[in-house]
Amino acid sequence: MGDPVPFGYHGCYLRVDVSRGSVDRIPLAEAVLRQFIGGCGLGAWLLLKESGSCPDPLAADAPLMFVFSQLVGSPLTTSAKFAVVSRSPLTDRINDSLASSGFAIAGKRCGSDAIVVTGRAQELSVVIIDDGRVRLETVEDLRGATCAVTEKTLKARLGHDYQIASIGPAGEHLVRYATISHDGRHAGRGGSGAVLGSKNVKAIAVRGTRYCEWAHPRELTEYSKNLSKRSFGPATAKYRELGTATNLLTFNRFGALPTRNFQTGTFDEAANLSPEQIRHTHSRTRASCVACTIGCEHIYSLGDNNGVRLEYESLFALGPLCGVSDADTVLRASKLCDELGIDTISVGGTIAFAMECVERGWLDEPWLTFGSGDAMLRAIELVGRRQGLGNLLAEGSRRAAQAIGHQSIAFAPQVKGLEIPGYEPRALQTMALGFAVGTRGADHNRSGAYEVDFSDKVDRRRVTVDAVHYAIETEDKAALMDSLILCKFLRGVFEDFYAEAADMLNRVTGWDTTSDELRETAKRIVHAKRRFNLLAGWTPDEDTLPERFLSTPLPNDPAAALSREQLGEVVAEYHRQRGCWQPADGYWDGVSRPNPALDSASK
Repeated sequence: MGDPVPFGYHGCYLRVDVSRGSVDRIPLAEAVLRQFIGGCGLGAWLLLKESGSCPDPLAADAPLMFVFSQLVGSPLTTSAKFAVVSRSPLTDRINDSLASSGFAIAGKRCGSDAIVVTGRAQELSVVIIDDGRVRLETVEDLRGATCAVTEKTLKARLGHDYQIASIGPAGEHLVRYATISHDGRHAGRGGSGAVLGSKNVKAIAVRGTRYCEWAHPRELTEYSKNLSKRSFGPATAKYRELGTATNLLTFNRFGALPTRNFQTGTFDEAANLSPEQIRHTHSRTRASCVACTIGCEHIYSLGDNNGVRLEYESLFALGPLCGVSDADTVLRASKLCDELGIDTISVGGTIAFAMECVERGWLDEPWLTFGSGDAMLRAIELVGRRQGLGNLLAEGSRRAAQAIGHQSIAFAPQVKGLEIPGYEPRALQTMALGFAVGTRGADHNRSGAYEVDFSDKVDRRRVTVDAVHYAIETEDKAALMDSLILCKFLRGVFEDFYAEAADMLNRVTGWDTTSDELRETAKRIVHAKRRFNLLAGWTPDEDTLPERFLSTPLPNDPAAALSREQLGEVVAEYHRQRGCWQPADGYWDGVSRPNPALDSASK
């Protein structure tokens, strides 16, 4: 008899080796589950355990993991989410991406808390996991197929009760920011689709009947009803009414809307791309993720029964960042990215960077100019299939800058290789700190520091060390939400997030978790990610921003200026408060010195 498994968990993960066609069921100790929860937290622990000395994210031995949580399958709103964790082929650092869908529920019902894929199949294949039983089938006929076609075809072939996560042509061609997609939603950032493509795996198909039980089902149901009711209140109203795209005009008013490769923070034609305007030119329907009561999805028609989900980040990256103001073009570009399986932020950032290089005469592609929607669509097609210029742009802006030269790295819009999302760092300087220190690079989902900038706690145009602890608090909170896993749109619903998170866990697992314990858990998860990065080659010099942001004020707002000295001061204070990097001694806590929380859990 093994150790008892806590409620809400299966107490194991599956390791699928597609080279040998084998599967192992590996136990997970309760100590690991309690210390790292699930989702991104458990994924960080598994990545440390499974990576060994493999330095290449696209090598056969590099692990790719789909990680669930104890809340998946529960009646809690927004809990049907899964994490995809690996070493990023774009950044060479840790990458954890999230997606909401029925894949999370079906994957957990296969009887494990995570699925770890290693090896490389001899032919293009689908991994089929049926109630924990695993087999591979070749799918050469799907080579080059879009994500939607792959899912539809495999459901018809295998059965409609399967849930399928797949890659598009970009993943097959190892585009370094390719996505893994399911039901039109994406584990988008950092290139997990290229990792799956490097394993010659087109898709993962899952179904199962193994349900978890809850420690206190009646109390959990009562709490879930209350949370669902609150989730439909004023804290989430803007997401229901117009979706995340409503941020576009707000950011433009603040001078914080990145435009023409971050050359300025305002876009004169922003109104053309606002959801307030687009809803008059394109029919719109609303939808929700599985197990979600918020309903933030807004799907705009493109004709011929085609529709596309429009989010702020896609709108910014394929619109103002590239100088494109035609709404129909931006919608079509977003749809094309979905079909090819490409991260919209990274492709928009890389294309915008290339447009500026053309403008400066450093790249001989005269057709690729700011404001040309046709050029942007052409570039996306080339990237997705690594043809012509697309072969260079598929590498991301950092590698492209290294190939182009001319010190173009100074304005390549990336941190650690990950393209910067739609928040101008000079106008939102606590967010600039969050970008600089982010474990997966410039990231608005792993740091909510922009919330601090939009508050009265700091001067958003002049960051000081007083802002650091606020930035750390948002990072810790995000780490815990990404490990439970819950949608961040709920964050405004909670009066005391840590107390309610402890309450949720206790009703699901039967543990006696406290809010103080979860605060320590959040810190542990962040440290685990940083530990992986150090082992992968991280140095303190990586925690910075491109030179453009440290030497040039915003043209539209000269008061928005950030110096290298300012950023260096708050980054150093961040590390001091985290207690993780001591330059005088040259060690990272938990690597050169023992870290009991990590080391005991790994046994």
